[in-house]
Amino acid sequence: MMSGQEGENIDDAEGVIPEDDILEVIEVDDNGVMVDALGDVDLDEEGDIEMEGASGGQEEVKDMAEVVFDKHTDAVFCVSIDPKSCDLVVTGGQDDKAYVWKLSTGEIIFECTGHKDSVTCAGFSHDGVYVATADLSGLVLVWKVETKSQVFAFECSDAEWLRWHPCSQVLFLGTVDGDVWMWKIPSGDCKTFQSHGCTASCGVILADGIHMCVGYDDGTIKLWDLKSGTVQHHITGNKGHKSTVLSIDSNSLNNLIITGSTDVTAKVTNSATGKVITTFDCSSPNSDENSVEAVGFSPTHAFAATGTVSGDLCIWDTNTQICRHKCVHEAGIVSLCWDKSSPMVYTSCLDGAIRLWNARSGELTSTWTGHIDSILGFEISKDGNWLVTVSEDKTARVFSLGSPER
Repeated sequence: MMSGQEGENIDDAEGVIPEDDILEVIEVDDNGVMVDALGDVDLDEEGDIEMEGASGGQEEVKDMAEVVFDKHTDAVFCVSIDPKSCDLVVTGGQDDKAYVWKLSTGEIIFECTGHKDSVTCAGFSHDGVYVATADLSGLVLVWKVETKSQVFAFECSDAEWLRWHPCSQVLFLGTVDGDVWMWKIPSGDCKTFQSHGCTASCGVILADGIHMCVGYDDGTIKLWDLKSGTVQHHITGNKGHKSTVLSIDSNSLNNLIITGSTDVTAKVTNSATGKVITTFDCSSPNSDENSVEAVGFSPTHAFAATGTVSGDLCIWDTNTQICRHKCVHEAGIVSLCWDKSSPMVYTSCLDGAIRLWNARSGELTSTWTGHIDSILGFEISKDGNWLVTVSEDKTARVFSLGSPER
């Protein structure tokens, strides 16, 4: 179940760079469902959602959400929770709208006005002072949350992904033309990490705060030095992926990077050396069309997870480099997230459900339902109490992690 280079123990990778060096970088219907748009959707006597099943009968979807945000008029693409207050949410959608709203009530705090295309990226800065939104036209806007005022605007090519620096007010944006922009907010001082001719499809800022890893449409992986703007490691050809890099994550403990691709593999790379340590085969014999849509490292154990469009969640042991468990879903996996304090991993699916899996046993422990269409993304609040999802059904939903269905 594994190919590629072996022999290096992943736990031996080099440690992170001190925080002093990080700081140097900054110098540079009242039920919550839009029934009129849902066709065959009805509510039963208890208020649960019923929808037309594949066989023509009614399939009940139990709505477990504490709060339903229904102000979007089309699919909702992205979500972020304020890490400081854990009670503000930003969502963006296909209706060209982005809203900042209160997690506990669904009340709109303000609208991030000005977008003229689908808002596909949104996020709060690490301290909750700013919120950024970006759309498919390439318009990037930043707002100061306290004053609800716009402090930055920039236009580039279509946005692919957006990230804030983990400990400073520096914003990054990857684009369809392959450039990655870095701005200091609110001054707007910028730097560009130039394309080699194809889309910068995903990216992550490493925990050391001075490196960024970017995956590209041609399968290339690049590790950039943020201060110098130079490429430290360039992984391509036989060592890289064969096609588009779709997902990426880094491990804060030991300088590891994991990438997932349309070639149905995930690669683990040592960011200090640029060496590909192992390649995980995530293919399924029962699926002709497949890709690795989501990847992630456990912050507490030597585990990694991969999720595919065929619905396979694989739990990998990063020391032995073998698959511990394959957890099968009835629908494709869109995204995943590890619990911050235990070996548990959340998955979101095209069937509209969130699931929680035990990485040690491979068992499904909890399920949250309520959406009547595909979940397109989710985030867990920093305090671990809340989970917010966004969906094709035009809603965002807030679930309590203290009362899942078991």
